Amino acid sequence: MKKLLLSALAISFLFTSCIQDDDTPIIIEVGGGVGPIVEDTVDKTGAITSSETWTNDKIYVLNQKVVVEAGVTLTIQEGTIIKGSPGTGSLASALIVARGATINAAGTATRPIIFTSTQDNIAVGQTAGTNLDENDRGLWGGVLILGNAPSSFKGDVDEVQIEGIPADDTFGLYGGDQADDNSGVFQYVSIRHGGALIGEGNEINGLTLGGVGTGTIIDNVEVVANVDDGIEFFGGTVNATNLFVWACGDDALDIDQAYSGTIDNAMVVLGEASDHGLEIDGPEGTTPGAFTLRNVTLVGNDVSTKGEYADFRSRATGTVENVYAYGFPDGKDVELDNNGVSQNYLDGLLTFTAWEIVGFDNSIFVEKVGCLQNCDDEDESNDIDEDKIILDPSFTERAANWTTMVEQGSQTVGADTSKFAWTYSNATAGLGF
Repeated sequence: MKKLLLSALAISFLFTSCIQDDDTPIIIEVGGGVGPIVEDTVDKTGAITSSETWTNDKIYVLNQKVVVEAGVTLTIQEGTIIKGSPGTGSLASALIVARGATINAAGTATRPIIFTSTQDNIAVGQTAGTNLDENDRGLWGGVLILGNAPSSFKGDVDEVQIEGIPADDTFGLYGGDQADDNSGVFQYVSIRHGGALIGEGNEINGLTLGGVGTGTIIDNVEVVANVDDGIEFFGGTVNATNLFVWACGDDALDIDQAYSGTIDNAMVVLGEASDHGLEIDGPEGTTPGAFTLRNVTLVGNDVSTKGEYADFRSRATGTVENVYAYGFPDGKDVELDNNGVSQNYLDGLLTFTAWEIVGFDNSIFVEKVGCLQNCDDEDESNDIDEDKIILDPSFTERAANWTTMVEQGSQTVGADTSKFAWTYSNATAGLGF
């Protein structure tokens, strides 16, 4: 009987995945002795032009890009499962909340809203499947929320196209002058196995926030096994709390274009393919902006060939405070990577406070320099680089003022990890929160 039920599931999905908004029932068997239940899948494709609600008794399948248009509200009930179809380029699946649209996705700790892949065998009423893990990436796209809040763009234009969406798709525009812009609620949401490729070197982040304003609630969000960044802030002013990123292929938390909100209580667990725990850039135009990043725990990966603590680039401006880091091997650093960001540090526009690190001291803080000439050829020996400008004392020496080497478990700063007890990462990896 079980084999017949599973076969019916596979056959039904092949037919329903081609049909928009199909409510064809699929018979599945759930664990725990519950027995067969009727489970609906609803295929979604293209624009959502009137307000609607996605309910937790169905699984919603994203076929290519699904766009919540301006003036429209998408409500997602707690415990709802959304699955993205495979595909790259123009066929990549994603949920996009356009400027002027609203998403009300309010999950709970016991019934989070889950975005995952159609290859995930998770069923209605469950919080995890059994056939995918943190090494399964790029199986669908991701979630993008776009707003009207100020951002700093090249040329000082008011709006630009978000990364991950082709330039001719106008629903990808973000930016404006409404600092308190409200895109809705995104709370207790887990995003897994995304990051599909849409172009050469261009993948979709797990959660992309473009020009999102302070009227929006971003709270208790988890991103697992994304090809590109976990969560990326492109400008905007939104505040975000209780963020967890595990085993992403690029950077875990990424800040760009003068993001000016506060990120409070965040945890990063790097995987074998991960790059930086933090990657932070500054304004691209003349519009200023400064972030606050506080109460952060960074966990390294001892087999990763990349896996750095953090990279501060461009003209980054902001404050990073109360950071606890452990698990990083020798040779990993916190880097100022050009004179633009080094000058901001000297001018007090980029500050560091209260870092506690297991196994290493202030020696992990390094000032590097940018390349000025001959940068594009393959011969690095003829590059002409900037001269270091943080001198006597050096950046490494100054870092002793905010860095303490501690034993693991004795830290006094970092994230409140009890906030992440609800996450798939905690249940799957046994992180003990």
